[in-house]
Amino acid sequence: MGNKQDKQQQQKAIKPPTLLLALVPVFTMIVLLSLGYVLFELPPEPLIIMSAIVAGIVAIKLGHSYDAILGSISEKIAKTMPAILILITVGFMIGTWMVGGTIPMMIYYGLKIIDPQFLIITAFLVTSIVSICTGTSWGAAGTIGVAFMGVAAGMDANLGAVAGAVVAGAYFGDKLSPLSDTTNIASLATGVNLYEHIGHLLYTTLPSFIVAGIVYAITGLNMGSAGVEIPEKVGTIMSTLNSIFSWNLLLLLPILIILFGSLTKKPTIPVMLISSIVAMINGMIFQGFSIQDVMVSAVGGFNLSMVNVAGFDLATVIPDIPRLLNRGGMNSMMSTLLICFSAIVFAGTISVTKSLDLIINKLMRLVHSTGSLIVTTILVGMSMIGITSNGQISILMPGEMLRESYIRRGLHPKNLSRTIEDSASIIEPILPWTAAGAYMAGTLGVATLDYLPWAVFCWTGIIFATIWGFTGFGIAKLTPEQQQEMLKEYDSEQKVSNK
Repeated sequence: MGNKQDKQQQQKAIKPPTLLLALVPVFTMIVLLSLGYVLFELPPEPLIIMSAIVAGIVAIKLGHSYDAILGSISEKIAKTMPAILILITVGFMIGTWMVGGTIPMMIYYGLKIIDPQFLIITAFLVTSIVSICTGTSWGAAGTIGVAFMGVAAGMDANLGAVAGAVVAGAYFGDKLSPLSDTTNIASLATGVNLYEHIGHLLYTTLPSFIVAGIVYAITGLNMGSAGVEIPEKVGTIMSTLNSIFSWNLLLLLPILIILFGSLTKKPTIPVMLISSIVAMINGMIFQGFSIQDVMVSAVGGFNLSMVNVAGFDLATVIPDIPRLLNRGGMNSMMSTLLICFSAIVFAGTISVTKSLDLIINKLMRLVHSTGSLIVTTILVGMSMIGITSNGQISILMPGEMLRESYIRRGLHPKNLSRTIEDSASIIEPILPWTAAGAYMAGTLGVATLDYLPWAVFCWTGIIFATIWGFTGFGIAKLTPEQQQEMLKEYDSEQKVSNK
């Protein structure tokens, strides 16, 4: 009886936040990330934790207990654990695909089909393929992309157009790859199945891809570049890959397993593990790696020091090769997971006070239709990426803030996961001050504003997202049963937070 009275007294002592107080933790995070991360290049994790501390102080000031804050954080970690396990499995799979020769084979044959007369469209398509296979836009642009820029320089082509095609292809592949960290984070943040999220992305991704492809094809045909030779670096990369790995069609089996699992909507983690096991077998049978090398690659990532092929000398390898191949492994996902955990701590702390609910309710007064909700989501995503310059945070926070609003309106959260990808992760490389924009400009040797108009895929997504929002095309609705179930789940989470 006494415990019940204590809880009732504690509930009475809890005060609702004012709008100003609700905004304090959010503005704190924005200021810290804008100054610390963007200007002084400090790591984002401690800055997010500092923001969580401010949110905790606000929560305690409003009468919430320390145990209630911990309970809310624990609940959110438990909810996101399946997606976190997928991220770790992705790292495992990339390492095995690399040691098994699956990813190197896609890169090799992608480079082999380069035709200078169709350089721009080829750069777009090949970079897309490599990015899908590796799950990294930066890796695809920094390796294959650099090779294409060498071709462009050798033929005196429009460097801005080629760089834009490379960036567009890199982010197209990254967006649709089940190996991509941002794709997995968007799924995690909105509570949407990974493959369901990827499938829904096609509504905006495919039209943008087609528009970009048409632009690049027309531009390339007018370049008049037939007969220009491919630079020596591309040939060196291909010959090195050919000397390290043995090619055969069975190396594509891990990809086919993932595609089959996606189409048939099988459980994500078992499908990825089966694909990884097949890749490990390929690595031992066809590539000649030991079981120890295969295991090390799965955990710590593939490394060229594992290669023991006659005539191969690591000391003579050009820097592009290790930059292309040394990747993957479960350990490679730890930095991404740390950002996720930090953001979850912040979200769990701020949710105790219902601060986000208050902010969203004020924001939602401007929303009167599905189209205006999509536009609001786009503006939130673009603002987050523009202010924080961090793709993961710019996906996690809008996903956390807006999920309930979509469910209340009878809209499936996969509409939200798609839109925050369209407005945050895909916009990032065309903003000069973001980490991605600076990386692409420095790596490709073309200023961000010079390749921006040519990175057609990166800015047409928000156009299609807006059109679909107002027309209803490609907008997934919830059945009354689904809506009730999701709202019940959301309400139960809030009850846990208030205990």
